[in-house]
Amino acid sequence: MRVLIVGAGGQLGSDLVRAFADVGPIGLDHKALDIEVPSSVSRTLARYRPNVVINTAAFHNVEVCETRPDRAFAVNALAADDLAAQCALAGAQLVHISTDYVFDGQSPVAYGEGSPTNPLSAYGTSKLAGELLIKRHLDDYFIIRTSGLYGIRGSSVKGYTFIERILTQASEGRPLDVVNDITFSPSYTRHVADAIRRIVERRVFGTYHVTNTGQCTWYDFAREILLQAGITTELRETTSERFPTLARRPKFSALRHGAMDALGLPAMPTWSEGIRDYLRERQIVPAGVHA
Repeated sequence: MRVLIVGAGGQLGSDLVRAFADVGPIGLDHKALDIEVPSSVSRTLARYRPNVVINTAAFHNVEVCETRPDRAFAVNALAADDLAAQCALAGAQLVHISTDYVFDGQSPVAYGEGSPTNPLSAYGTSKLAGELLIKRHLDDYFIIRTSGLYGIRGSSVKGYTFIERILTQASEGRPLDVVNDITFSPSYTRHVADAIRRIVERRVFGTYHVTNTGQCTWYDFAREILLQAGITTELRETTSERFPTLARRPKFSALRHGAMDALGLPAMPTWSEGIRDYLRERQIVPAGVHA
């Protein structure tokens, strides 16, 4: 494989570079490749001649997307459209990272890859548009939907992970108020990156849900973080109504892994195992420090 990773400086991108390390991937950050500039994409594909392109680049500040839908669609839809078109011309497979926010949260059970989509926000709508536009250019694509990503590299938008915020506030002795009415599948980027590697190697194209196994609320997630870290502090349940936002978010967005199961791929680690492995790696690589 000749692998090119777009957005390699991000928390998922950096773990993808590690997951494909044995094949010498080309990892490019935004400064090296601006996917909004078609000439930048074409020069990059001509220079490196990848046969697998993994696109982790996104405009994913959900709140800002509501006030700047033009930016959300420029990056998440139109740039993805051009990247897919140029991959088709270059004969390269495209792996595109999408989101659980393409769903509306009304399902009584975890969403499968074929579940009806109905995004509630500008961010979710722009990501779904990107999925659809990719499909008009390529048959050789992998659309990877994931949820609640966190990794050692930290969020490029927030600068920290939810886990780090919980640990910091707890260490300062501050009580924690965490919502207990939003359910999702929090996912450790190292586990997601390793699964993407396995999916790409199988070469069965299509849409995949790739998250840690199971589901929990943000409150459950915080409680498990504190338990595994051995920290005792006051943790209080609250509701999302206490924290009004511009963007509407799905109240339930757990994902099931039907496409991975159909390939006979190993089961993803559970969300609590994701916390465990994050905390173990965190002892080696301090949060916010590049590995």
